[in-house]
Amino acid sequence: MEEFSILIGGKAGFGIDKSGSIISYIVNRLGYNVYVYRDYPSLIRGGHTFSIIRASSDKISSHKDSVDYLLALDQDTVARHKWRLKKDSIIIYDADAVKCDSLSCPAKNAISIPIGKILKELSAPEIMRNTCAIGALAKVIGIDWRAVEGLLRKEISKDLELNIRVARQCYDTVDTIASIKAIDKKPLPILTGNEAISLGLIRGGLNTYLAYPMTPSSPILHFLAGIADDFNLKVLHPESEIAVMLMALGFSYCGEGVAVGTSGGGFCLMTEGLSFSGMAELPVTIVLGQRPGPSTGLPTYTSQTELHFALHAGQGEFVRFVTAPGDAQDAYFWSAVSLDISRRFQIPSIILSDKAMGEGVYSFDIEAIDKFNIEKAALREEKGPYKRYAITDTGVSPLRFAPDKDAVIKVNSYEHDEYGLTTEDGVITTEMCDKRLRKEKFLKKELEKYETVRTYGNKDSSVVLLCWGSNKGVCVEIAEKLKLKAVQPVVLSPFPIDTFKKALKGAKKIILVENSATGQLKLLLKQFGIDIDQEILKYDGRPFSVDELEEKVSAFAFNE
Repeated sequence: MEEFSILIGGKAGFGIDKSGSIISYIVNRLGYNVYVYRDYPSLIRGGHTFSIIRASSDKISSHKDSVDYLLALDQDTVARHKWRLKKDSIIIYDADAVKCDSLSCPAKNAISIPIGKILKELSAPEIMRNTCAIGALAKVIGIDWRAVEGLLRKEISKDLELNIRVARQCYDTVDTIASIKAIDKKPLPILTGNEAISLGLIRGGLNTYLAYPMTPSSPILHFLAGIADDFNLKVLHPESEIAVMLMALGFSYCGEGVAVGTSGGGFCLMTEGLSFSGMAELPVTIVLGQRPGPSTGLPTYTSQTELHFALHAGQGEFVRFVTAPGDAQDAYFWSAVSLDISRRFQIPSIILSDKAMGEGVYSFDIEAIDKFNIEKAALREEKGPYKRYAITDTGVSPLRFAPDKDAVIKVNSYEHDEYGLTTEDGVITTEMCDKRLRKEKFLKKELEKYETVRTYGNKDSSVVLLCWGSNKGVCVEIAEKLKLKAVQPVVLSPFPIDTFKKALKGAKKIILVENSATGQLKLLLKQFGIDIDQEILKYDGRPFSVDELEEKVSAFAFNE
């Protein structure tokens, strides 16, 4: 596998995130698959932020600790990341901000760029330090200037010509060229996980998206707002998560394909509305971006600590669909399926994401995604009195939507009869509860046509790496390298236990990999009589790197 990694770091406010995106596009032009890991504090300015851009000839969706190129815009970047350097790594640094000697900057190959001087000569603002670094890197890895200029013109809207002059001067400053060999592959589109979720929702029939901004799901709101006119979407930012959920149910009542986005704290406020969705049988899809808690926790970091919250949130008993995609292609597919299932079964669906998956940047191959059809919800055709909650064999009632002059469409958060009229009758209460819960049987049948549990690596191995969500990429890569089996349940409710047991066939050792302190998938599997042999848990807010997980897995997998 041909690959290399680039780290760019500096203070928050230096434009590091944008730089990482532009660098990923530059690398992509060479035919490589890319994955970008972003790390930033919950500060607008100050603090340390960095991006690791990993490029590979193979499909990847995880990062490595070691880097081949380090772009340092301040001394702190060198101090924090010099441990990542290999013997032949190259440091490109700002000579006006970084002291680089054998002790502080231990690299055989160090390239000094007078960024401060160049900015002063061109009367450019400090934020253009990142543009200068990009220009220098492009020269070092052997990218033609015309390609660099073309990308800058595409990606930069403010002070474009000045940015281009800065990048060119830094490009010309570099004499050393360590050219990276291009790959004879057509560059794939690059998407974040959140962008893939957004496009998947549209594919599934999205009409309206509502959210109150909350990291790490906020980018969905911004992305959909930017493309709303192209897809005739309504994208709304209400005053609170309570308003978000209740407005979404109103749109659902009128027949709209509707989704909302939030994180754990916002989902707390949505839970009463979630129960309303379950009782009133109003379909809504919820994107739940997990982050470390409790409470505010680490607002800009990642975790997998809300699985049981998603499975059990809300008062009362009702059917829900919960899925946890592992990368951008999963996110596109299962977001579309989630919206479709929610609408057809008239239930809430939850897409479990996290910072690592949602804000990670991936090469996106739509041709590798399974084909699927979006089906229409069951609609009532006949005239006469309308029973919104007509009891059926499947539990799914035929729909009519307001405004409809031929039907009185009553939805109710109280227990109700088939017409939607409030009742406290014991017999009717039992019948309606059974009706709603009956959907699960038919939902499970529907899910049989999807690959709800996936296996990777050496499928004959007796050692299984068990993962869900964003740990898919790193576990698959380790499993393939160490010749182990990786198992990824994508659907978590209703849990596909029969399919899951088939995936575990022949397993003698199951190792759970999860970003939590308690092993939440382990707790779920105990309900089905499945025990985990070993756990590799990480709960510092950072995802597993390939290097880190390989070491931990090797210690468990090959020791009796």
